[in-house]
Amino acid sequence: MKYKALIFLLFICFNAAAQSNRKIIKEIKKSQKELNKEFINPETSILDSLDQITFEGLVFYPINTTYRFEAKFVRTPFEKPFLMKTSTDRLPEYVKYGEAYFTLDKKELKLSIYQSTNHEKEEGYEDYLFLPYTDLTSGDGSYGGGKYLDLKTPEGNTIIIDFNKAYNPYCAYSHRYSCPVPPEVNDLLVRIEAGVRVYEKP
Repeated sequence: MKYKALIFLLFICFNAAAQSNRKIIKEIKKSQKELNKEFINPETSILDSLDQITFEGLVFYPINTTYRFEAKFVRTPFEKPFLMKTSTDRLPEYVKYGEAYFTLDKKELKLSIYQSTNHEKEEGYEDYLFLPYTDLTSGDGSYGGGKYLDLKTPEGNTIIIDFNKAYNPYCAYSHRYSCPVPPEVNDLLVRIEAGVRVYEKP
């Protein structure tokens, strides 16, 4: 009787995990679809006008929930604001908001997460956090200048980092833009084959 109860409990747990995974994948697909819509719509696209004519959609790595982490989050409240380097002479001011810790391929990894010092002045960005990073796919499948992730201020001591939602800086598509350069501390020495791939003009 106990054996049957254990089997039933395992089945319930497995079914719940499968439903959760399907929900996560659905959310990622929605995010990628919305990003493509922005690029296709002439009113929101950041592509140069000639590229808009031939654009057929962004290319993504296959969705892989292995690259979605519930990372340990450590707030760093006493950091001093600094000027983040960009692809131009522009130097936007950020402050390090916290650190995320997670494990991939048996490697303990850490990422610094930033917040613009002007975030409260921008409507809709009050709880916005910025995660720029590079990894071993940068320049080898992904844009060489790294990728970005948009995060929200966490309430507890964990934060969800889903690399499947990683996107390219605008500079990956046009030289008209000024893009933050990921700080060296966020150079991950692993391959993260997730998110948007390198953009290749037709």
